[in-house]
Amino acid sequence: MGARRTSFLSLSKRPVVQRIKLYNLQLFTDAFNGSVTFLPLEQTCEGQYEVKVGNIYQIRLRHIQDDEWTVSVFLNPEKYVSDGIVYPKATWLGSELLSKVVKWSTEITKNEFKSTLSLISLARYTKVYQDLKEKYREIVKVWPEVTDPEKFVYEDVAIAAYLLILWEDERTLRSLSKKQSFVDLGCGNGLLVHILSNEGHPGKGIDVRRRRIWEMYGPQTCLEENAVNPNNLYPDVDWLIGNHSDELTPWIPVIAARSSYSCRYFLLPCCFFDFYGKYNRRQSKKSQYREYLDFVTEVGIVCGFNVEEDCLRIPSTKRVCLIGMSRTYLAAQDSAFEEQRRQYIRKHRSCCITVALDERDGLPREQSLSAAGGAAGLVLCEEASQEGDVRAGLPSGFLPRGKEQARNCTALPHAFVDRVALTVAHLLLSETEQSLRGQSSPWNRGESLPLSEIAERLDKDTLKTLKKEYGGLQTLLRNNYQVFKVQNGKVHIRDWREEERPRRQMKHRLPSKAVKTRLCWFYMHHPQGCPLTSPSCPYAHGTAELNPRNGMPSHKELLVQIC
Repeated sequence: MGARRTSFLSLSKRPVVQRIKLYNLQLFTDAFNGSVTFLPLEQTCEGQYEVKVGNIYQIRLRHIQDDEWTVSVFLNPEKYVSDGIVYPKATWLGSELLSKVVKWSTEITKNEFKSTLSLISLARYTKVYQDLKEKYREIVKVWPEVTDPEKFVYEDVAIAAYLLILWEDERTLRSLSKKQSFVDLGCGNGLLVHILSNEGHPGKGIDVRRRRIWEMYGPQTCLEENAVNPNNLYPDVDWLIGNHSDELTPWIPVIAARSSYSCRYFLLPCCFFDFYGKYNRRQSKKSQYREYLDFVTEVGIVCGFNVEEDCLRIPSTKRVCLIGMSRTYLAAQDSAFEEQRRQYIRKHRSCCITVALDERDGLPREQSLSAAGGAAGLVLCEEASQEGDVRAGLPSGFLPRGKEQARNCTALPHAFVDRVALTVAHLLLSETEQSLRGQSSPWNRGESLPLSEIAERLDKDTLKTLKKEYGGLQTLLRNNYQVFKVQNGKVHIRDWREEERPRRQMKHRLPSKAVKTRLCWFYMHHPQGCPLTSPSCPYAHGTAELNPRNGMPSHKELLVQIC
């Protein structure tokens, strides 16, 4: 039995990453017992490897009965240390990894997509990815957006690593001396632009809405708040990037083809858009995602590109990228392909408008398309010429998404916001005011009330205004972080004496210019004033204490000083 069991054992070695240290992972596979043990190795200063005992973990498969199996992960939670780079979080191993192992083990459907990272070197990608992840990991700690920082930061790091390897290979293949330039259309948070620019590639990002995080990147990262029009061309740019570019996705191969014969593109499609609205399915035998990828691939082929497909290693279900790196025709044939592009787009416009009814809402397709386009920033111009400008190469009917108006209560008049805040605070404080009257009692923190009850006590005009904003009353109160705490559907007066200061701030005081930039609401409006003394309160107790905002350090400077 011992000899037979040995035949089921195997030992393999996998390099993980090389930075200051060299990490390796020994995989000890015991097929007889249905287990894989992961032995992490770290290189010492003397060049020897030693096992990081606390981070050993094992995945084990067990047969319960009949067709019932169980898969488990075993580790020492008291000794296991995660750094978020080489060693994943223990919770991730137990929740995310195990579910993926089960999914991969039980899938019998044919894969519709290529294998991951099939167009580049996996070893080089791994090294570049880990280097970038280490270099930009601090951004996760100061992420000012409401989106999940770990997902978006590491996803953009992975996309940047892929592009850097792809472009390095292209420079070798084409004997290019300069790093490729780029424009990211619909750049969103701008992190991909920031990373590529920092790594030496000249370029910029364009998006219809400015993000708060843009201020952190500094002047070397070029980001523009502007609408993107398919008639805008980029003749001096090497690559166009469409990373989750929504309604611009099918237009990017067109823009690249018309910008110059040497312009290439990289697309990571997400939401399903046609040229003039939501994409309508044509084949029920394919998944909607696969069908849409085929459509965008077809657009690239019609535009004259050799379109290649690859799967990225990112935390997203939409991870297939389409790359137009070379042309199928000679530069002298560009006029013929220009006409072909124009006819193709016109054909799709007519197809979109002539469908009789929308299956989802029963509206005529023309009306439904306009509604979908409006939501996406596209407008069908009914009075525009059906023929379009041959020179422009695009049929009329497309109007670019305009600058988005903020609908998160930040653009509301200050007087309106202050009035609502005072009204809600009065409601919360008045609930306990009667019981506290006539006795020397502690600072009145008020009662907590459900959001629904507070909304019922506001006047109709106020509610009408708030309904136009995303999140309505809840968003307005959360924006007033100094005064209110919204938790589990209830609103509370914030008691700053109970607020836990982050550990980093406990060790390092904030610079004096980072506090006292706003008046203390409690000092100005609470019947008993602020519960904190002036030196302890981060807000100004009176105008004499105010620090000028112009002298405030940037978010990035704060990061350096706090860390």
